[in-house]
Amino acid sequence: MNGSTPPQLPLRSPKVMLIGAGMTGILMTIKLREAGITDITILEKKESLGGTWRENTYPGLACDVPSHMYTYSFEPNPEWSHLCAYGSEIREYFERVGRKYGVTEKILFNEAVTRSIYGKGQWTVTSSKGNTYVADFIINCTGILHHPAKPDIKGIETFGGDMFHTAEWNHTVDLTGKRVGVIGTGSTAAQVIPEVAKAAGKLSVFQRTPQWIFPWANKTVSEKSKKKLRDNPNRVRRLRGLYVWMMANLLTKATAGHQPQRAILSAVCQLNLKLSIKDKSLRKKLTPDYAVGCKRLIVNKTFYKAVQRNNVDLVTEGIAEITPKGIKTRDGKEHELDALVLSTGFHNFNFMRPMDMRGKGGLKIDDAWSKKVQAYRSMFLPNFPNSFLMLGPNSPIGNYSVIAMSEVQCAYILKIIGHWQQGEFDEIDVKPSAFKSFNEYLKAGMSKTVWVGGCQSWYLDDDGDPALWPYTWQQWEKEMKEPKMADFITEKFPPKTEKTTKKNEVSAAA
Repeated sequence: MNGSTPPQLPLRSPKVMLIGAGMTGILMTIKLREAGITDITILEKKESLGGTWRENTYPGLACDVPSHMYTYSFEPNPEWSHLCAYGSEIREYFERVGRKYGVTEKILFNEAVTRSIYGKGQWTVTSSKGNTYVADFIINCTGILHHPAKPDIKGIETFGGDMFHTAEWNHTVDLTGKRVGVIGTGSTAAQVIPEVAKAAGKLSVFQRTPQWIFPWANKTVSEKSKKKLRDNPNRVRRLRGLYVWMMANLLTKATAGHQPQRAILSAVCQLNLKLSIKDKSLRKKLTPDYAVGCKRLIVNKTFYKAVQRNNVDLVTEGIAEITPKGIKTRDGKEHELDALVLSTGFHNFNFMRPMDMRGKGGLKIDDAWSKKVQAYRSMFLPNFPNSFLMLGPNSPIGNYSVIAMSEVQCAYILKIIGHWQQGEFDEIDVKPSAFKSFNEYLKAGMSKTVWVGGCQSWYLDDDGDPALWPYTWQQWEKEMKEPKMADFITEKFPPKTEKTTKKNEVSAAA
């Protein structure tokens, strides 16, 4: 027996809590199960899965990433009806995947997390239903854009017509023939405005900042093309690979400071504006004064046509106040409206908040992020051990697919949990020094990016620092291949005895 390999101890089975059943929650559930981890609790605050694609139902809603790229790598979809899928179809895709992989039946719907408190290797989670759960790991799959931001405009509460945010679209309101106002001209507005313009009697678009638009027509995928993809799965994989290559080598490199790609992108957007808008005064209103890509690039082929319709008025004078009858601009003119649509974005730095999350020593997440919202590798916060944040600060990569980002993060998390399963630690926390150096590394890369090109955007935090990844997609993938365990503090706790368990129970009761 001398020299023989010692017997392997069985892997420990962790209790994992997933918060949110959107795209990342579905993905994490599937991949945790594939790794043999089955003690999973999934809490979802709403009545169904889908996240962003459940929340948003506004007219014209579509993805701005090619459909065949905006899928899980393990679950291609040959049935997409358009080059960039519409919202309802994307939601159906996630619902189908949820059912196929048995995720849906495991989700606890209409149960939000109100509090999560850490203590010695475990999280105690309290839900809106008053239920308590204990988990070895907590994974926040709460997404980025899910808390609508309402504009702080004088008199907004006095408006007498119908008013709603694009993420809270009121489908009972018929806009046909009405005087409608839309505040905002970002990605969402660029999809909403062409649809509203078709129905409204008069549409007033209130623009604060013009946007650069990349002309990409959302073409219909023919039944013949779908059949070819359906009959030959390799075609779907190749098509997905083509879009991945295009996004990784053109768009993300352009925003990360690669001059040839940036020059091409700028030329295309500038030419699109010139060719699409014939009226010089209107073109001037629609011409940004910042670099292409500084704000999230709009991928659209219908917005410029819409703002040139006879029933559409592009208003750039600036909003002074909202009145019971409509909007008064700074030139003193009152624009009378029957309905007002707020396309004013989201509180994108909320992440898992307003959850009451407390780490080591009772540290509250609001206090940890009081000065700046930062993380290590977008996922880890010092003093919040055994906790991961999917798509956290600095994870968005230009206009790249968040599904692809989540798959990379998921694999990384599973490797961390794998070390726990082998008994290497009970608690894992990022070192403050690693947290600091990583964020310095991010800041050093920002100076070369297009996001510091002189614009205000939802990419920027309160200090004006972009909360994105400043390097290429390829660099991000490379750095996320393996966790640097030297960047973490790990700890093993003595096994719980019957005596300590009873002592803890008495303390909890007290």
